[in-house]
Amino acid sequence: MATGLTIAMILATPGTGWGGMERHTVELAAALAARGHRVHVLAHRAYQGRFPAAVTVHPLPLQLGRRNPWLRFRLQRTLRAIAPDITHAQGNKGASLLTIARRYAGATIGTLHGTKRSHTPFAKLEGVIAVSGDILATLPHPNKRLIHNGVAPPSEVAATGATLVPIPQHRPIALAAGRLEPVKQFDRLIQAWVDAGVPGTLVILGEGSERTRLTALIKSLGVEDRVLLPGFEANTEAWLKAASACVISSRREGFPYILVEALLARCPVIATPVSGVRDILPPAFVAGSDNVDDLSRLLALHLQAPQLLAEQQAATFGQAAATLTLDAMVIATERFYQQLIAQHFPAQR
Repeated sequence: MATGLTIAMILATPGTGWGGMERHTVELAAALAARGHRVHVLAHRAYQGRFPAAVTVHPLPLQLGRRNPWLRFRLQRTLRAIAPDITHAQGNKGASLLTIARRYAGATIGTLHGTKRSHTPFAKLEGVIAVSGDILATLPHPNKRLIHNGVAPPSEVAATGATLVPIPQHRPIALAAGRLEPVKQFDRLIQAWVDAGVPGTLVILGEGSERTRLTALIKSLGVEDRVLLPGFEANTEAWLKAASACVISSRREGFPYILVEALLARCPVIATPVSGVRDILPPAFVAGSDNVDDLSRLLALHLQAPQLLAEQQAATFGQAAATLTLDAMVIATERFYQQLIAQHFPAQR
């Protein structure tokens, strides 16, 4: 195991939301610190309480634009004080900021979490991580690496523990989870579920701006007893253990955390063809598109007899257990760090 690195991370989101990139940064930083590295995170002060004490957080005014001179000055001054062996930027804005502070950053690396029209900010970095094969294929960078998001294996305590909302007794349950926002396309999922005429209950965990519209849609379709919106749930593992399938209906994703969580909980997944799912799922479980008809056909095909799904995805569960854990993600990232540091500081090789 590599030890003793000084690592800086740039999380350049403005502090107003919490999603996959923020979660990824917290979990990666905490795990690297637990492995003996000195980890510093440059982030908005709203995220300061999310990191463990072993991680040093440097609050910066990241609500400001990437060209803001005050933000650039603060970033450069902070990196100069840290003197990192390597600086890791999360996302496009982080990569843009890192390119103007390379003088103080040591080796430079960025993670691309989603598909973008331009990857220009990453071109000047020494290495780039893509979280899915689809994203990797769009990167022209000569030193790129595919490292999937990973999570800690499900806890038996959590999987059998209490939930904020009681899990329905009626089975089967098809589960979806995420922010109730347009990109998740839960309206299409609800319509596809109704059109498919499959048995059981559809449960969508999460909160967001679409709650009122989704509630009205459920009422207009007359399925209040079969489609539930329980709200935010901290104990997703217990729901995944109870579900017969997890459904991803998004228009776009980087690499869905719910995909990883479901497979590690041995909950089968069916999905729209968003980035990352085809890295892991067999083609038979990925819809031809994200439209209602294709999703409905997929639901009808696999959820009429949900007891077969777990058997059909047994090999996928094994692949996930071997490659999609937090440990696997951290070790792969750490190895890439070492390679980039050796290239950046050849005299110390």
